[in-house]
Amino acid sequence: MSVASLCQICESAMAVDTCDTCGTAVCATHYDRATGLCTDCAAGT
Repeated sequence: MSVASLCQICESAMAVDTCDTCGTAVCATHYDRATGLCTDCAAGT
């Protein structure tokens, strides 16, 4: 899913995706394309 806002994790880069689990809008750095999760959710799995 494409979004147009700041990353909710780093709050400095543009968000490019949304986490499939928690719905957090995240930049490419904080999104794991392989799992569809933000780095916070991916770390918890």
